[in-house]
Amino acid sequence: MYLDNTRHINSWDLVDISAPHIVGAFLIDKSSRPLYPLAKSNNLWERRIAVMATFHFIRSHQFSETLKVAKILLLDKEDLIHKAVGGCFAKLESGTSNVKNYFLKEHCKQMPRTMLRYAIEKFSPSKRRMYLDGTI
Repeated sequence: MYLDNTRHINSWDLVDISAPHIVGAFLIDKSSRPLYPLAKSNNLWERRIAVMATFHFIRSHQFSETLKVAKILLLDKEDLIHKAVGGCFAKLESGTSNVKNYFLKEHCKQMPRTMLRYAIEKFSPSKRRMYLDGTI
């Protein structure tokens, strides 16, 4: 029902409070295929739903969906998408640093600055500088 009514979900706070708990929770033990058309949508809020839904996956230590959606949204033009994708990476715990570091090393030079800054906010200053300079 939620995905059939995305035209009514039209603000960042409504997406952020609902997508992880409704979409992510529903898809956690099902196919995550519904996330990909959302991530490729022309609608900003549907793209944000796709990435925010993966917060539920992150909490369940399932990271592949976040990485796939992040890759789709890597070159998105909207700042609200940059913040959401970067926020997903910031939420990855220290035990998942290999997953996070691998993705960031591969994509840091093409990531929008806001996305990268959100993703590396918990890194040491020297490590942040290396990512920002693209020398990692």
